[in-house]
Amino acid sequence: MSTHDAERGAGVPGPRTGPAPDSARTDEGGAKAPGLTARTDERGTKAPGLTARTEGRRPQAPAPRRSTALSSRTRTRLAAGTLLTPFFALFTVAMIVPVGYALWLSLFTEKQSGLGFDGPRTVFDGLGNYATALGDQAFRDGFWVLLGYCALYLPLMIGGAIALALLLDTALARARRFFQLALFLPHAIPGLIAALIWIYLYTPQLSPVVAAMEAGGIGFDFFSAEGTLPSIVNIALWQWLGYNVVIFYAALQAVDRSLLEAATVDGAGNWRIAFSVKLPLIRSSLVMVLLFTVIGSLQLFTEPLILSRGSGSAVTSTWTPNMYAYSAAFERNDYGLAAAASVLIALVAAVLSFVVTRFTTRRKEARP
Repeated sequence: MSTHDAERGAGVPGPRTGPAPDSARTDEGGAKAPGLTARTDERGTKAPGLTARTEGRRPQAPAPRRSTALSSRTRTRLAAGTLLTPFFALFTVAMIVPVGYALWLSLFTEKQSGLGFDGPRTVFDGLGNYATALGDQAFRDGFWVLLGYCALYLPLMIGGAIALALLLDTALARARRFFQLALFLPHAIPGLIAALIWIYLYTPQLSPVVAAMEAGGIGFDFFSAEGTLPSIVNIALWQWLGYNVVIFYAALQAVDRSLLEAATVDGAGNWRIAFSVKLPLIRSSLVMVLLFTVIGSLQLFTEPLILSRGSGSAVTSTWTPNMYAYSAAFERNDYGLAAAASVLIALVAAVLSFVVTRFTTRRKEARP
């Protein structure tokens, strides 16, 4: 055997059971085959095709599993949509549809054709019903009545509710649960029943209250033109004062007691703690109650309607804007005018709500 054959034979592997390792696979010239691991040949150079696989690259991180994230996000949205669907369905049926129907109805009116033998016809009137309502002195006077009602009712309601809530929150108050129940109980009575109870108490021939006042030399006619507004304010206070007290008291209970203890250590008295610490911390509850009270004042209807049935009452069928709309719909059968009056009342309520919210927000931002 020649030397060349011996050298070639030396590179032939012996019997094996598996594939030869990469380091043993060489061609006839002694060079390593492409695609092997980073090893050197006999001359100390790297085999071709290895640099791109073994050098200059870092192991890449696995790609994020987007399908799982998207499916989780989709499930969250489906769950939120499922929970919100009943609310939006009820809001649409109870709010959007009636308001839309009122807007549509306010654009039409009924007119007699010819001599009136054919009956009334519903015709498009545009903004005619709005002009009629705004041009009616009775409708405009109703807003002046509401203005006087708010001027008397709002300070008594907000101030009284805050005072009672602060009293219940102090350590001097006893039997808190009893007083909470006693104050909230009138709110559980429907407004119609409450108005009927107070009409009985206002009637001179029946009321023990009026009899006691007359025995003490106090004469006051609750059904007169001067006494009607205070009488209605008294009914509303009796029904809603306890409700607002509960709201304020719950907000006061959430105040951090460590702040109150720090104010006490600094020498602040009960009045200073109440007005400088407690009330600023329940500002959001104050704004909410004020906003709801203003909106409720614009909806004044039940109390004056029942009081108008009293003997010699000064309350007329158009005493408030809501009573005006009720009279137009069910006494004069002018549903277009009633719808227009209702839309105008809703616009006034929306404007007042915006003004109250904007005013309170600006005062909050102006504070340091």
